[in-house]
Amino acid sequence: MGSHKFATTTRLRVGICGAGIGGLVLAVALSKYPDIEVTVYEAASKLAEVGAGVGIFPRPWEIIRKLDLEEELLRVTEIKRQEGPVRTFVYRKSDGPEGVEFYTLVTQGTLMMFHRADFQQVLLGRLDSSCKTHCGKRLRTYTQRPSEPIKLLFEDGSTATCDVLIGADGVKSAVRKTFMTEKAHLAQSEGRRAEAADCLASIEPAWSGTNSYRTLISADLLRSRYPNHRVFTQPMQYLGKNAHIIAYPISRGKLINFVAFISRHDKENSKFSGPWVTPTEREEMASTFKRWEPEVQALIDCVNQPLRWAIHTVRPLSTFVHGRVAVIGDAAHSMVPTQGSGAGQAIEDAFILATVLGNPRTDGSSASIQRALKVFDIVRRPRALEVQERSRLNGRYFSLNYNDVDFSSLQGEELRAELVELMETVKQNWAWTWTTSPRDSYEEATQLMES
Repeated sequence: MGSHKFATTTRLRVGICGAGIGGLVLAVALSKYPDIEVTVYEAASKLAEVGAGVGIFPRPWEIIRKLDLEEELLRVTEIKRQEGPVRTFVYRKSDGPEGVEFYTLVTQGTLMMFHRADFQQVLLGRLDSSCKTHCGKRLRTYTQRPSEPIKLLFEDGSTATCDVLIGADGVKSAVRKTFMTEKAHLAQSEGRRAEAADCLASIEPAWSGTNSYRTLISADLLRSRYPNHRVFTQPMQYLGKNAHIIAYPISRGKLINFVAFISRHDKENSKFSGPWVTPTEREEMASTFKRWEPEVQALIDCVNQPLRWAIHTVRPLSTFVHGRVAVIGDAAHSMVPTQGSGAGQAIEDAFILATVLGNPRTDGSSASIQRALKVFDIVRRPRALEVQERSRLNGRYFSLNYNDVDFSSLQGEELRAELVELMETVKQNWAWTWTTSPRDSYEEATQLMES
């Protein structure tokens, strides 16, 4: 039974739920294997990314290069790729009438920034002609039995089958819900009540305590109000107590990606009441920043009806796989965006998953599929969960919650010294994104598959 092969005309049929960055990179990466059939199921009625900017650090950019996506992506951004030291962000303490510029983050290699829709369009254009995509297919649940293909049931009542199911379906993942429910029932039946409770607690996302306000600002509008704004020439981060702002140019300088974060860290892991994503009036956000420096006020004055996102995360999972099913990206490890690594981690997930599924030892049998997914879990889960925690810490630091320091009581050189110490801690916590390579993960996965 364990050696039963499910695919007939191909080695492997892979079903991917979700056409975000993780799902599409996986589909592109799998296209190099002609005997793997890929079908992407997207819940939305059309393939269109929700969101504004996306950043890719040097570590995941190595994968972009390996997948031969670099040239096309460079055409849709104004950012020039550099290999050496790069001024990535300038930091200001801005929650007062006069801002204090105190740190420039220098990385090895460029943080590449894109409009999400542009990034997605490049990926869509690189899908192999044999890859099937279906919109309006929101997964309700699935069933997997040892000697049968996995059966997918969608909300519209339609069904499909596959040999391997990958949940790239976001923070509210239906794939995660089904497999964690299955694991909980199994653990409960075997008397492992604590494990069962942990699985059930992993199903629903938790509010991070932070809301973000996202929009795109017309560069021409901002220039008319503040002609020499720093954001035209340098990605900026403006920090204050329990709030911070990120702003940088995208779409060849025509737009400014603007994200304001307002945090209630005491509400972390609580339940959020109301819609997670909703248009709001500028005033809802602006009141938090009304005493901030003029440079920030100029940005906020250009904001019109930002989208408020209640940022939710997935509790650290005990596994990313169950049988012949796996979750990747936000479905597996949704994190706060304060290391700019959510997309990068989804790309790494997709690349390692394609590596193990494409390995000749994954021959289409149930046993070989489960072995490949176990290798994926061994390689990716510890790293992704570490990044999830590092992102959480960055969120605390950027909202000036650091070592119980009361930054509002400090002035002059004493203030600057504490701010610099904070940012040196941030840099140490963040440097993996530009000082390490995904090659180690690739080599580990390959060795485990061959052992």
